Amino acid sequence: MGFKEIVMKTAVAKALAALFLLLLTVPAGAASNPDDREQPSAHSRIKCGERMPIARVGEPAPGFTLDAYVDGTFKKISLADYRGKWVVLFFYPLDFTFVCPTEIRGFSGALPEFEKLNSVVLGASVDSVWSHKAWVDQGTLGKVQFPLLSDFKKETARRYGILDEREGVALRGLFIIDDKGVLQYESVNNLSVGRSVDETLRVLSAIQTGELCPLNWQPGQKTLGK
Repeated sequence: MGFKEIVMKTAVAKALAALFLLLLTVPAGAASNPDDREQPSAHSRIKCGERMPIARVGEPAPGFTLDAYVDGTFKKISLADYRGKWVVLFFYPLDFTFVCPTEIRGFSGALPEFEKLNSVVLGASVDSVWSHKAWVDQGTLGKVQFPLLSDFKKETARRYGILDEREGVALRGLFIIDDKGVLQYESVNNLSVGRSVDETLRVLSAIQTGELCPLNWQPGQKTLGK
């Protein structure tokens, strides 16, 4: 065997060895990496072959039916139960925490103001209804005058786009849904910052005018259309 043939065969052997090593380092299924495939819309998820709607202002709010603790009893509550009324739905991270009770007491105290605007208030977290009951029974929340929903499977928080997947809790998401079931407003805070009941009432009142409302508009003031 001549020198040139030895060099050629050595080069071929090296190339085959390199290819073999490369194949060993490629993860199984890399050729069909999910990240390389077309992803669903930012406003939908696919679950069990079905496209799940994600909450978006101006579109029908995702429906839900959840266990709830309300007025000392357990019951099922659906968003559809409140058709004809405006719904203020707010998520909080967990029971037995520090910022959350200030929000629950605040919304509960302002409930008459929400009722004047033909609206109901619903609170929700990923805790069980038994956790809700224990927290209410503890007495630190005062008299809770609206339902506390249990999103124990975390499906509703996920559909409303506010589930912190890493922590397994909902961010402080607040949603205003009109009397026809259409989402009209959403606001999301991180876990450490509580919301404003006054601002929620202001925005609810502004939306209900059906008019253009300028910066810092307050109920009773003129709108840009009147």
